[in-house]
Amino acid sequence: MSSAPDIAQLAQGVAAGERRALARAITLVESARTDHRDAATALLDRLGTGKQALRVGLSGTPGVGKSTFIEALGLYRTGQGKRVAVLAVDPSSARSGGSILGDKTRMERLSRDPAAFIRPSPAQTQLGGVARRTREAIALCEAAAFDVVLIETVGVGQSETMVAEMSDVFLLLLAPAGGDELQGVKRGIMEIADIILVNKADGDLKAQATRTVADYAGALRLLRKRARDPDGFPRALPISALEAAGLEAAWDFVTQLVTWRRETGVWDTTRAAQTRHWFGQELRAEMMGLLTRDPTLHARLQSLENDVVTGKLSPAAAAAAALAPLTAPKTTPK
Repeated sequence: MSSAPDIAQLAQGVAAGERRALARAITLVESARTDHRDAATALLDRLGTGKQALRVGLSGTPGVGKSTFIEALGLYRTGQGKRVAVLAVDPSSARSGGSILGDKTRMERLSRDPAAFIRPSPAQTQLGGVARRTREAIALCEAAAFDVVLIETVGVGQSETMVAEMSDVFLLLLAPAGGDELQGVKRGIMEIADIILVNKADGDLKAQATRTVADYAGALRLLRKRARDPDGFPRALPISALEAAGLEAAWDFVTQLVTWRRETGVWDTTRAAQTRHWFGQELRAEMMGLLTRDPTLHARLQSLENDVVTGKLSPAAAAAAALAPLTAPKTTPK
């Protein structure tokens, strides 16, 4: 996207649910160019608040079959007349900064479904398992009237919990395991998971998957019950993405949880908290961007960084000095 597009025309295409327009819009919001950032802000403002799609975050251990599961779940929902968007965050190439894995090649059947939209985005330097502009991409998918937005993170880790700040339900996909393997799953991500799905419950692994579900169910009972959970949640259950087995039961539990949260006000409270968190994240990112974009401030930042490296200043003192031009009181001419 070499130049800023016609915002009115692009907004019209997104609102009409055109997949090509949505892809162009996401490319625009992911761009770091100043003129593109201005255009992206104008586009999001023009589109306003779209329908409230169900945002489902998904993470899982490497090789657990996330893409197979997402494709199976996506086809299950589109088969029920729903429109499904998939925002998949891939590891980034160290050379190009682009996506390494490319989810469209791993979800071939879903990518051909006219009721589905798949967008792989590189994680780049962003931590938390999501891309820098995933929230804006979600907003665009909602403006395009998708019913479900699936947000796939890079993989399980201590920083993957950021996806919980932008989803309504968080699914954790795990493989049949036990003993040390079970202990390897981080407690932090276990605490935010709403539903744990033990995949590959088929063939020779079916019995082991059933045992793993029981192990995780026991572990979940040891965790303190959360106020935003009804009885029976969080919970664990077996599925087979390969055989599309257990998908209906898994989605039924998602529906039960969402219904309870809507009826009790947890949904609205959580959405409001997520919006506040988003604002804070954007504010911090824009402040850092201001410090690096302005030539004078950037040179000052580099000088202070050298002072920290050489031991002339402590990191705290240097940070305060870096922000001084932004916090200094303005004087009015007499």
